[in-house]
Amino acid sequence: MPGFFPLWIVITHFLNIFLMLLLARSGLEVLSAFPKFYWHDNCPPGREWLRLSKKTFAADARKPWSSLDEEVAWPPIVALPGKKNLGLGRHWHFMTIQFWILTGAVYIAMVFATGYWHYLIPTSWSIFPEALRDVRIYLDFRLAPTLPGQPFDAAQKLSYFAVVFLLAPFQILTGAAMSPTILARFPRYTKLSGGKQGARSLHFLGLCAFTAFIIVHTLMVIVHGVPKEFSDIVLGGIKHNHTVALAVGLAGLFGILVFHMVISWWSLRYKRAAQRLLGIMVNPFERALSRSLTSRQHYRRSDISPYHRVNGYPPTDPDYDRLAAGSFRDYRLPVGGLVARPMSLSLADLRRAGEQSQITRHNCIQGWTAIAEWGGVPLARVLDLVQPLPAARHVVFYAFDDKGMTEGEGRYGYFYGTIPLYLASNPQTILALEMNGVPLPVEHGAPVRVRIETQLGFKMVKWVKGIEFVADFGEVGMGQGGWREDQQFYANSAGI
Repeated sequence: MPGFFPLWIVITHFLNIFLMLLLARSGLEVLSAFPKFYWHDNCPPGREWLRLSKKTFAADARKPWSSLDEEVAWPPIVALPGKKNLGLGRHWHFMTIQFWILTGAVYIAMVFATGYWHYLIPTSWSIFPEALRDVRIYLDFRLAPTLPGQPFDAAQKLSYFAVVFLLAPFQILTGAAMSPTILARFPRYTKLSGGKQGARSLHFLGLCAFTAFIIVHTLMVIVHGVPKEFSDIVLGGIKHNHTVALAVGLAGLFGILVFHMVISWWSLRYKRAAQRLLGIMVNPFERALSRSLTSRQHYRRSDISPYHRVNGYPPTDPDYDRLAAGSFRDYRLPVGGLVARPMSLSLADLRRAGEQSQITRHNCIQGWTAIAEWGGVPLARVLDLVQPLPAARHVVFYAFDDKGMTEGEGRYGYFYGTIPLYLASNPQTILALEMNGVPLPVEHGAPVRVRIETQLGFKMVKWVKGIEFVADFGEVGMGQGGWREDQQFYANSAGI
């Protein structure tokens, strides 16, 4: 049998503390963009089972509102980095999760390679009544006896087993169930958790369970005697005195605290640098996921959401107002750049290219969802018409929307978005002209909006003014691949 606290246990325990705090704080930043929880993907305003905000909105409100109005600013002491920085919060979260899973994989491998699993995995049903007995003993303010030849009592062993082999995988699975790419490719997977909103609620409850475990776990260390328990987990099997262990342990915890203070300040002070540095880990993972899976969504009309949120306000551009006043009869969509046959297409031209309809789930980066039927022309048909040149690698969609006029908050410029050419040819990537059987409403992007069903909503540009094929999106806007990427530091790929 291995020692009770070998060095690899000490190292992975410290890494877990370090990474879990990063995950929790960055997760709260992601949550602050839509601090409401539902069990169904329709997300009707006012019907959430939990709301962590004082803001309330109604589907029949007289004053127009956007889902962006539901976002709240949590302070950096709580969220990473805080202050309504969803893009950077996602970067921190998705960078950290890769290291957390790697640490967990190494831990599990060592557990079975060294025989440590004997201390964690129950081998008899008697563990349950023994654990209940131990809980009663603790409630009587007494110490429960450890199991023979083991470092833990029955209650501890059962709780560690649940956290390592049940709760941690549960968090990974519910996290994956919120990825638009995974949900689009495996629609049945969503049913296991009741849809994305069910997965989101369960993921939050998993965070609460981890928090409760950490509190009780820390309390047990205190109850069993801080000097010895702290020494064991800090220095493991190394011969030591309690003073040295206490100094090393407190130094480690202080280092984690200082690290969090520094990265919070750095992320808020140098946002572009944070986006680029964290993107080294995040972007390849998101691109690989987006490229490998295509949408296979085919919902029923009965699944269509009664209410579909909007993100952002319609353009105030005079040209757009003129076109809208004429029901977009004079609308023309210029398609150019690195193509053999530049074109200017009317709505009738687009329809003649061949229409299709699809009932799919919309996944907003804030966290809300809705299901709708979209009708329009597959973008692949447009590619056939204009014939992109071999040098073309990305498609740029320009919008009528001047965000300096419709969104503010110190941001400016006309909205645009880019996607790699391979996404443009996916079967359910379309230029939508209709929504739920009627012409596309203005608030949802009339006359043309992009639908890319494996991506988050911010990639689906509304109020499309023009399309350009380019070799490198680095020469467009601020060079990050889209207005949200430029101004709000989102990742360019949006498969998670």
